[in-house]
Amino acid sequence: MNHEHPNISILEKFNPADIASAAEIVADDAIFHYYNPELPDMEGDYIGFEGFQAFFNKISELTQGTFQVHPQSISTWGDEFVVTYTKNTMVLPDKEIETDVVVVWRILDGKIREVWDIPGVHTAKVKTLNT
Repeated sequence: MNHEHPNISILEKFNPADIASAAEIVADDAIFHYYNPELPDMEGDYIGFEGFQAFFNKISELTQGTFQVHPQSISTWGDEFVVTYTKNTMVLPDKEIETDVVVVWRILDGKIREVWDIPGVHTAKVKTLNT
């Protein structure tokens, strides 16, 4: 028997490239915690769907649409947590970045309530571009 956890089904609806489609699954008071020393202007907490939308619109603009999330694995922990492992890539005006990322999602009652985005800051591949 293969029963998919309902919280995985929730995350399958979350598409960073089309964040507007996630409006129904992000709680009004959800918090997205973001930290990345390569992107200090992006660091901080983003609140509610508007915050999530602002974050993904800002990173898309900053990377001129090159930001991509490549899912590698997903696992559930109890009835509340989902942990995803992704490889994220992006091109900034002065550098290309590829990094491993672990994202911890708190999902309750069919809504994303809290997210911790944890990039591999010590193992990120950063290539300086000639400008």
